[in-house]
Amino acid sequence: MGVWTLEMWEQVMCEAAAVKASDVFWKPGGPPHVKLKGVVGATPGGPWPDLLPEDTETIAKGLMLREGDWERFLEYPEKDIGRSIDGVCRLRINIYRERNNVCAVMRIIPLDILTCDELDLPPVLKDIALRPQGMVLVTGPTGCGKSTTLAAMIDHVNRHRKANIITVEDPIEYVHQDKLSLVSQREVGIDTLEFQDALKYAMRQAPDVILIGEMRDVTTMSVAMQAAETGHLVFSTVHTTSSAETLERIVNMFPPHDKQQICMRLSRTLQAVISQALVPRKEGTGRIAAMEIMVVTPTIQKFIEDGKPSEMYEAIVEGSHWGMMTKNQSLLYEYRDGIIDADTAMFHAGNRTEMRQMIRRMDGERADAATAARKKAEDEAKLRRARQRTGGQARQPEGTPGTPPPPPPSEG
Repeated sequence: MGVWTLEMWEQVMCEAAAVKASDVFWKPGGPPHVKLKGVVGATPGGPWPDLLPEDTETIAKGLMLREGDWERFLEYPEKDIGRSIDGVCRLRINIYRERNNVCAVMRIIPLDILTCDELDLPPVLKDIALRPQGMVLVTGPTGCGKSTTLAAMIDHVNRHRKANIITVEDPIEYVHQDKLSLVSQREVGIDTLEFQDALKYAMRQAPDVILIGEMRDVTTMSVAMQAAETGHLVFSTVHTTSSAETLERIVNMFPPHDKQQICMRLSRTLQAVISQALVPRKEGTGRIAAMEIMVVTPTIQKFIEDGKPSEMYEAIVEGSHWGMMTKNQSLLYEYRDGIIDADTAMFHAGNRTEMRQMIRRMDGERADAATAARKKAEDEAKLRRARQRTGGQARQPEGTPGTPPPPPPSEG
């Protein structure tokens, strides 16, 4: 017979939230585990008893509060739900079966939404968030911080714009309070039956900004582009690792004969693509986002319109004026500032050959600067010693910066 109760479950989640773990894993055969700073390990506050199959089943049943949820799970063993622990955190919970056992992974979402500045996000993201219309996509693999970045951008809109913001999520993750804007958050399965229905009727709810939890299919993408075309600012996520891959994924969602039209629509509606990955800081002190930021400039717009997303890379490299950067440039800046080490930069690089050359060039420039500084210090030390020997009358070498020229000879 199982020993776990919902009170013990809540205690584990509170312990995990206290140490800022990102996920808690519930699987029969051992105690619950947490992911902390990207590494899976033991749950703090233990030792905790091993989970039995009946334990995970009891916890899963207890978390499914709506009538009929458990019966539907037995027929279709995949379930996403959102829950809150008052005053502690919000949870995004996925319940599934593994070798006929009920298992769960619970993502911990802080109650407080960090601002773009608190997350050290590039300033251009605040500018993008305040665009009047268009489509903004945040992309990356699962667990890379897409939801946190999006929440910060929506919060920036909420703080600086008088607008009506509507979100459609499955489930709701970060909870936004009304500030300067009004925020309505709809959860699929509770507030609406389907993504498509919610997006269709959202257009009749006078929105200024729409957040779609994820671009899942052709219908969702079509509605998002339509909303962007009709004067709304649309935010969403895609599971891709770069701007070029994102555009290729979107275009390939549609039938081949629609490709030219979709490229044209994207070139007119897309505002920016932000692709990110979380990389570990030095000495295991946490993680930081390395980002590729593509802003749609006239040059980028032409590449999208012509269906040539793979040719955008050089435009991103040279687009610092617009706030653009490649993932390699982002990693290089973090390496330059001592946030990550060279091995981490190489491991997460988009183009490893380019990354290696960038690091070597920066290391060479640093070595040259250090040599020049050391030589200057040695010259200044020699000059001080010479002045001390001659009672302060020693002259600096000719051409030394800051030395006034000798007085002209008198004519008498």
